[in-house]
This record gives sequence, structure tokens and C-alpha cells, in this order.
Amino acid sequence: MVRTTRLYPRPKLTGTPRKTDGGIPLAGIYDYLEDKDGILTVDGVSSVELASRFGTPLYVYSARRIRDNYRRIHDAFAARRENFRANYAVKANNNLSVLDLLRQEGAGADCAGPGEIRMARSVGFPPDRILYSGNYNSDEELRYGLESGAVINLDDGPLLERLLKFGTPEALCFRINPGFGKGAYPGVVTAGPDAKFGMREREALKAYRRAKEAGIERLGVHMMAGSNVLETPYWAAITDRLTGIAARIAKALRIELDFIDLGGGFGVPSKIGETPLPIQDVAKKVVDAYERRLASTPGIGDPTLMIEPGRYLVSDAGILLASVTHVKTSAKRFVGCDAGMNTLLRPALYGAYHEILPATKLRARRSVRANVTGPICENTDMLGKDRRLPRLEVGDLLAVLNAGAYGYAMASRFNSRPMPAEVLVVDGEAHLVRERETLDDLVRGEPVPSAVA
Repeated sequence: MVRTTRLYPRPKLTGTPRKTDGGIPLAGIYDYLEDKDGILTVDGVSSVELASRFGTPLYVYSARRIRDNYRRIHDAFAARRENFRANYAVKANNNLSVLDLLRQEGAGADCAGPGEIRMARSVGFPPDRILYSGNYNSDEELRYGLESGAVINLDDGPLLERLLKFGTPEALCFRINPGFGKGAYPGVVTAGPDAKFGMREREALKAYRRAKEAGIERLGVHMMAGSNVLETPYWAAITDRLTGIAARIAKALRIELDFIDLGGGFGVPSKIGETPLPIQDVAKKVVDAYERRLASTPGIGDPTLMIEPGRYLVSDAGILLASVTHVKTSAKRFVGCDAGMNTLLRPALYGAYHEILPATKLRARRSVRANVTGPICENTDMLGKDRRLPRLEVGDLLAVLNAGAYGYAMASRFNSRPMPAEVLVVDGEAHLVRERETLDDLVRGEPVPSAVA
């Protein structure tokens, strides 16, 4: 008889993470992962079966968890403000099946470039539900955004003159740099004096004045100040800062605003001991600050409150399965696997932490410490350092958690490694939603001129 143990309880806002049989405390938030006789399962599908059917490295996503995440954050805000919209940040995970799932849930799409607009349109997002938030745009990108019908969000005032060469948009907003931001790592703080994004208030005032003169009918205000923030006080503070800027611009130019977009950055726990973001409390503080500002600013209108979560919706809904390919005992123990920084860049790029489970030996004693590394010719190719693991062998499976956001989306062919496959588990059934590249794919589309050959 197969014995089933739930690895993690459903999300709680308080309490201590429980321990597995191996004595290692885990994050306590992944309710779709289970331990079945020592084997990791994803919404009832065995990791061994997944690796056997689809190969490794393999990204695996839970449709149920994505839906739950969207409903949790959407309902927390919508219950407090009817005039509200959540746009999914496509950059986090651009798989078409994930996009379609979130479109079905009612999300709009936040797109960083023409490619993401094309992907969102391909699964049925209507143009007026797409916000195009590019930066340092080329003329070709500006024209594409205008012709797509998306709402365009400009990162700098002078971009408006270049956009107007191709036509006048019905709706437009500008990205504000509110002067401060926050993030789990320095590299994901996207506001403040060193940030490449957005504009200061005095620059924004000039931009909105020009947009009004150009006859643009619907104007919004946008910011995106940081990523993966788990501190509740931040959200009220950043809301107050942006709405204050928006109110002063609206009052100075005598304009009503169509929407105010607070951006994303809603955090997801990744380290042991972290508590999930109390989204009900966050939503209350944000909406309270928002409503206070509107009430104190006659003439600003009733702008739609918008947010653009990405990581919050998909990060903890995905894992990366990798096969152990070699174990080396030297000055340190190294567990090599077939997923590296080409497959999951965040640990090498930011020093980001991802929990790593021995997917085929969940109940084995964690008796050694090891660095988990990939096959890439860089010493930064480490998925995890100094991790407590069982004694692993070639063919064992590892599961890297919190891999649903900025995993495949940031993957590359570095060292001429083909891109991995992606699978979506829906109602206990695994569906291949992106095919694995082959070695032949690496040379396809690269004709060698006869002069070189």
C-alpha cells in the first residue's frame, strides 16, 4: 500500500515550519507537493513518472496552484475596491498555457516588449487588457505597441514625441520613479537614484502636460519599484508615495486619471523560516491609503486601482526537476546535475536561494553537505551551496522549488545546451506545454555562407 504524506500544509500566516522525516525544516507553503513513499509527487503525479516521460531538466507547473494564487490576491483587493484590475506580469513565465490559464481567471497582461504582446494576443488577451511597459524603446517597438492597440506605458517623457510620429494613442501612462524601492536582492530593486527605470515627478509633470496637449483621452500613472517584497509596511508607504505624485500631477494639470498602477513585487517565501505575505492585510493597507488619497484630491476622478503580480502567481507553483549526473568528493562534495545556470539563472545572477529536495529520497537521512552544481563551464554554476542532502547517486532526481517564475523565462542556450521542456499538471494529469529542444535545433536557421564554408 502506498503511504502518502503531505510535505507541506496549506499556507499559514503564522506558525513554525514543520519537519520532514529527515529532520530538515521546509518552507510550509507548497500544498500541491506530496511525499509518496519517499518519492515527490506534483498534484498526484510522480516525479519519477515525469522524468521518465518527459526527460530532465524539466519545468513542472501546477495549474491548481496558479489558479489559487491568482484568486487569493485578486479577491483580497477586489473585496475592498470594486474598481480594480490585476495584470499578470508575462515576463515571469511566458508559457502560452500559463498565460491562457490566467486569462481564463480574468487577469490582464503586463507586457515588457512586442514578443510578450504577441504571445498574450495569441491566447486571446484583448488589446485593452494589455499594458505595454517597455523601456528604452526603439521606434519599431513604439510603432508595434501603438498598432497592437495595447495601452502604452512610457518610461521617459521624450519617448512621447517619437510615439506621436506614428499616431495618437487613446490611452497612455508614464512610469514614475518614486525615489525608493525594495527587493529581496539588490539587483531587483527597480526604483531610486540608481534605477534605470521611470522618471522623477518634475519630469513626469512635463510629460503629462504634453500628453494632454496631444489630445490623449485616457491617462494613467504607473510604477514598479521592486521585486519579491515580504514586508507589509512597504506596501502602504509605496502606495502613499505614488498616489501623492499622481494627485499633484492631476491637480496641476486639471486632469482626471483613468488608472493608477502600483506594479508588482508581491513576495513569495523562499528561505527557511520566512512567512508568506499576509495578502489580506497588504490589500487592506494599500486600498485604505489609495482611498484616502482619492478622497483628499477633488477632480482626480475614480481611477482603476491596478497591480501587476508575476512571481506571486507562478513562482511557488513550479519546480525544476533535474537528474543527478555525477557526485564528486574533493575539497568539498559536489552533486552535479543536468540543470545549471543555463536552466535556472537566478542563483548565479542574484545569489537567489531555492530550496532543493532529493525528489527520489525524501525520507533518506540528510547526512552530507554538498554544493549542487550544473554542467556549465562557469564556477558560478551553482544551484545551491552547502545544502544538507542524502548520499545521492547517478540517476537520482532533485527538485528545485520556487522555479515557476523567472526560470524558463531567463534560461539560455549557454554552452550550446538545448532549452528544457515544460509540463503543466491539470487535475492530476501531466501535459507537455513546451517541447524540449534537440541538438538539431541548435543548428537550425543558421545557414553558413559558401564563402565561409
